[in-house]
Amino acid sequence: MENQEDLAKLLTAEMGKPLAEARGEIVYGAGFVEWFSEEARRIYGDTIPSPASNKRLVTIKQPVGVAGMITPWNFPNAMITRKASAAIAAGCSVVIKPSEDTPYSALALCELGSQAGIPPGVLNIITSSREKTPSVGKLLCEHPLVSKISFTGSTAVGKILLKQSAASVKRVSMELGGNAAFIVFDSANVDAAVAGAMASKFRCSGQTCVCSNRILVQEGIHDRFTDTFKSAVAKLKVGDGFEDGVTQGPLINSSAVEKVESHVRDAVSKGAVVVTGGKRLGDKTNFFQPTILTGVKQDMVCAKEETFGPLAPIMKFKTEDEAIAIANSTSSGLAGYFFSGDTSQIWRIAERLQVGMVGINEGILSSVEAPFGGVKESGIGREGSKYGIDEYLQIKYLCFGGI
Repeated sequence: MENQEDLAKLLTAEMGKPLAEARGEIVYGAGFVEWFSEEARRIYGDTIPSPASNKRLVTIKQPVGVAGMITPWNFPNAMITRKASAAIAAGCSVVIKPSEDTPYSALALCELGSQAGIPPGVLNIITSSREKTPSVGKLLCEHPLVSKISFTGSTAVGKILLKQSAASVKRVSMELGGNAAFIVFDSANVDAAVAGAMASKFRCSGQTCVCSNRILVQEGIHDRFTDTFKSAVAKLKVGDGFEDGVTQGPLINSSAVEKVESHVRDAVSKGAVVVTGGKRLGDKTNFFQPTILTGVKQDMVCAKEETFGPLAPIMKFKTEDEAIAIANSTSSGLAGYFFSGDTSQIWRIAERLQVGMVGINEGILSSVEAPFGGVKESGIGREGSKYGIDEYLQIKYLCFGGI
């Protein structure tokens, strides 16, 4: 961790995340290096009872081969360590194409890996311009020496990469877009629910795949939650990530700001109310005010598409079944959250939500030790945890005869 501060400052300079958040990401990213270095000694095979007395049946696990990785800009350190550490621990060499928005964090990790003793050719970085990114991705997916593709990014791009990988039947793992519902039931602790919503919605200025994209609040608690939430949002500070006290940095580029603006315009045109925020800070900046909308309906774009920005649309619901129907009405299935004080309800909702990860009375899901991944169109496979290394291993069966 001796390079934590330098890596954090580099990260903030590249994509704007507040320095305190950047420091946290470096710690999180380092956790995967430690975790998978330990998992490398637990790549177990099996001895299988044989139906024949003169045979012995055994399985071993071997590395899949060269792993191509395409990583995003919102966690330019941790998304690389989460993938590459697992692959290298499994015995694979890796070729990483980082986001064109954040190449320096990737190059810094490669240099530190070299200093730590990773042999030449094991950890490789390919940078490219935005214009050449599709061709680099295509080459990784179609190259016969690449055996595995791991991608974190949008569902649309993930589908393209899946098609390109299909011709050579590559192993793939995909962590794709989300549209997380954050449900607050009448039995919930309001203060805890607001704290959870703040952590889930506004981390990285709303630019994470597991951010709450739709906040569903039961009618009995709706007004109280909204008022408390508004007060909490008012305490956020937008600005340069290097300034003390800043909690919200800029969005990654002007297109990201325009998307948030369009979602707000669409919602307001259809009857939603801006409770706070709703505007860009300055005419030509990438800073956007943390925003709350109420009166949001399912036909609004912000309820159907992932915003990837500091927009919190609140939808009122009456019954548990209604909340579940709204939450599951999307083709995405990465993360979901809910707050409830009813133990029976907790089990029902946790089992009914069609997502890969559920936060129960909790707004932060990610942990080195827990599996990260989605269902439906939010991905294939899992990263982190004891399961993450299996994405880079293949099982070989050995049959010994003549015993």
